[in-house]
Amino acid sequence: MRASIEYMTGPTELPSLPDARLAGLLEEARALQPRTVALRRELHQHPELGLTLPRTQEAVVAELEGLPLEITRGTTTTSVTAVLRGGKPGPAVLLRGDMDALPLTEDTGVEFASDVPGVMHACGHDTHVAMLASAARLLSSHVEELAGSVVFMFQPGEEGHHGARHMIHEGVLDAAGTRVERALALHVHANLPSGLVTTRTGPVMAAADTFDIRVVGSGGHASMPYNAVDPIPAAAELVGALQTMVTRRIDVFDPAVVSVTRIAAGTTSNVIPESAELSGTIRTMSARTRALVHEELPKVCENVGAAHGCQVLTDIEPGYPPTVNSPEQAARVLQLAAEVLGADNVEPMPAPIMGAEDFSYVLQRVPGAFAFLGTCPSGTDPAQAAANHSNRVHYDEAALANGVAMYAAFALDALRG
Repeated sequence: MRASIEYMTGPTELPSLPDARLAGLLEEARALQPRTVALRRELHQHPELGLTLPRTQEAVVAELEGLPLEITRGTTTTSVTAVLRGGKPGPAVLLRGDMDALPLTEDTGVEFASDVPGVMHACGHDTHVAMLASAARLLSSHVEELAGSVVFMFQPGEEGHHGARHMIHEGVLDAAGTRVERALALHVHANLPSGLVTTRTGPVMAAADTFDIRVVGSGGHASMPYNAVDPIPAAAELVGALQTMVTRRIDVFDPAVVSVTRIAAGTTSNVIPESAELSGTIRTMSARTRALVHEELPKVCENVGAAHGCQVLTDIEPGYPPTVNSPEQAARVLQLAAEVLGADNVEPMPAPIMGAEDFSYVLQRVPGAFAFLGTCPSGTDPAQAAANHSNRVHYDEAALANGVAMYAAFALDALRG
């Protein structure tokens, strides 16, 4: 049994959180399970990519019909913002579910597999939408207990399209008429035991930037390299030089990952090409280390290129910033999970994940938490389960009730009367 949370200062026992409003939330969520699963499967069978998800938007609006919600559709994306106003005035809390799929061909064999060639919900966003919609239904039955408003953020374009930023620019953080004061996003994880909730204080996911490097030399005959300026040795040396930069310039306690993932040069065996190209990703956990890598990477490239007589052009494309949890809100999520789901369904994250998430834009502006919900299928070793972004990934739908209950608990706790 995991009855404590280990922080940097050591283990701290979970406090007792007696709250009559939280009792029974899991059973209420389980009662909604048929609706949750039906919506999840509808979305899974008809996935959509990017910022334009018209069918998904219509399915969400239809599922929310009849609830006491103020619903707004996005203008720059097919987002849905729904506001539930409590029985008493008070602050606003935000709950997010992302909606877009991935460009993968599904190979799961489930009866509700994707009908769209080359598109699949391989990161569980269909489950996020379904959990959030059922949480809206559950909280609507508790509206008189809410001292404030709940903003439900149904977001397109998480998979690299900055959908959260679009919704922020359209005013989702002020949709209730008052600035959101707390925020929560849950993300399913196929390699965690089903029903388990885990998160951590501080950085939980990394910033993700991309780089493109062009090494320019002078082409010639491969039998006479002294008459050319060969860009390939320079490109090859850059791979090692960038790794050395990380190990010698970056604090190991504020880490960075620089991975070269593509090298391209040449057309045939007896020609030295004029140029070579490298591309890759940069992952960092803080703004300070991110800025340092952005500064150092071009310097390394230019100087290695100069040593080989080549010109090097470097471009860094910023992606999502680090996802950083509020210490208070992350701790509160773990405490709520222990009370609502039981202590066996709570575990603190030992370390951040180097993946990236655009809920980071919300957490830059609002204290909140990003947490994972385990969904490993029954009878499968979590370490061996197909992972998120695999075209064979399966999610245990029984865990979705835990997510619905957690969303509801977070809102009820934040909006105590």
